[in-house]
Amino acid sequence: MPSGAISGCRSCGAGGLVPVLSLGRTPLANALLSPERLHEPEATYPLELVFCPACSLVQITETVPPEQLFGEYFYFSSFSDTMVGHARDLVRRLVGERGLGPGSLAAEVASNDGYLLQFYREAGIPVLGVEPAANVARVAVQKGIPTVCEFFGAGVAERLAAEGHAADVVHANNVLAHVADLNGVVAGFRRLLKPGGTTSIEVPYVRDMVEGTEFDTIYHEHLCYFSLTALDRLFRRHGLVIWNVERLAIHGGSLRVFATPAESAPEPTEAVRALLAEEQGWGVDTAEYYLGFAGRVERLKRELCGLVAELRAKGKRIAAYGASAKGSTLLNYFGIGAETLEFVADRSTVKQGHFTPGTHLPIHAPEALLEAQPDYVLLLTWNFADEILAQQAEYRRRGGRFIVPVPELRVV
Repeated sequence: MPSGAISGCRSCGAGGLVPVLSLGRTPLANALLSPERLHEPEATYPLELVFCPACSLVQITETVPPEQLFGEYFYFSSFSDTMVGHARDLVRRLVGERGLGPGSLAAEVASNDGYLLQFYREAGIPVLGVEPAANVARVAVQKGIPTVCEFFGAGVAERLAAEGHAADVVHANNVLAHVADLNGVVAGFRRLLKPGGTTSIEVPYVRDMVEGTEFDTIYHEHLCYFSLTALDRLFRRHGLVIWNVERLAIHGGSLRVFATPAESAPEPTEAVRALLAEEQGWGVDTAEYYLGFAGRVERLKRELCGLVAELRAKGKRIAAYGASAKGSTLLNYFGIGAETLEFVADRSTVKQGHFTPGTHLPIHAPEALLEAQPDYVLLLTWNFADEILAQQAEYRRRGGRFIVPVPELRVV
């Protein structure tokens, strides 16, 4: 699939998409640079957010080929204690609720390094991962997680089903937002499931993004930003019924939906009915709800850039924490780079020794905070604030302070 702007909605195909926010041209958020590539030209792409009045899906207009985004990948879920604990708790719950055992199959789409499926395997339940990034899939296989290294879609699901794979549960955490072929992937969920099986899908919630000014969750890997209304319409198109929904705090606010083939689906819970009604109440189908977003982003830009300029004028030294995709969006759009920040600390050994896209900040291990002891640290991975603030207790004890930019600017 070549890169370029879409002509219609990624879900329903309708035209008439309404512009919501323009973040200009930015580099790919996870395209970290090795020292050897530091002086090479970087590709940039438009980052434009739009709304579909026909099905309520919020999405970006540019499609970068997935092979370019995910062929080799720098994000490993296991480096986040929060993500691993989140996965463990969900698996334990579903094993009990679904009565899973040695004769069951748990599958995950975009299974990363096996951070979730490892807990099914520990419980004696057969697993199957589908992960397109070759370097990440290799790590999963080394952990003993059977992993198919491909981009999931209807064709892959058809082949796996023909090979005898029929899943009791299919997980897809923070993946649906990443796929250009939404309809093919959801059709693939349907094909891979046993008749009474269920999906467990997690996506960032568009309402939390808009109301929390979480603009930095917008980058080229995240093609779509979902409401329950948009998900319900997409899933029903492919014979799947969302029968339960939960709101989660993770990633700045997410939805977890459970969907089952229509012929075996239970009646939707009160939680589903209530949230669909609530979304109609705040205007999920109207462009007006989304159009104030851009103004709040500009206000945050003025506040944060003003704060760091004031601190620098006072001679304060500032670093950052979290060489994340959301950090790339924030730094590039706000124009905060090496003239302001000394380096970025990150726990991922895969990222250390590289440089951030666009801003070219060196990425060091977290120990660099104690070695350099900057006065302030801009927390780019604010969605893991509690975990990181606890890990950096010694830096804070020595007088270091964190600047948390989202959902509202604060210094801790």
